Amino acid sequence: MLFKILVVLHTLGATVWVGGHLVLAVTVLPKALQNRDPDLIHQFEEHFENFGLTSLLVQVITGLGLTWIYFPYFHHFLDFDSYLSTYIGIKLLLLLGTIALAIHARFFIIPNLTKETLNSLAYHIIGVTTLAVLFVILGAGIRLGGFF
Repeated sequence: MLFKILVVLHTLGATVWVGGHLVLAVTVLPKALQNRDPDLIHQFEEHFENFGLTSLLVQVITGLGLTWIYFPYFHHFLDFDSYLSTYIGIKLLLLLGTIALAIHARFFIIPNLTKETLNSLAYHIIGVTTLAVLFVILGAGIRLGGFF
């Protein structure tokens, strides 16, 4: 029963995180770039940030729980001897990339966001969105028995 609850919560977290970033990247960002208006990004972030970060935290916690179920001896998931351990390892690398991009954007780009620095933020948004989609693909691969 715990496994099923973790999968559902993990999926809900992914839905919010990935969906929010797809909306940002596909609808808000193009308008902001076209109008050279960083306030459009600020407005979106104002509404999404807390909910999105909470969903990411839910994903991290449930992901660790699921990893523990798959690999009770936690260090074995780093063996990369199966598609499962490989996918989980890659998902952890994607998480590190997401965190790095988020920290850089939050502390170095967003505080100084102007029309001139909007392109830098756009690269971060596209990067985080790409990583989020890759999270979903690998997560589906875990549930489907691998893709390759």
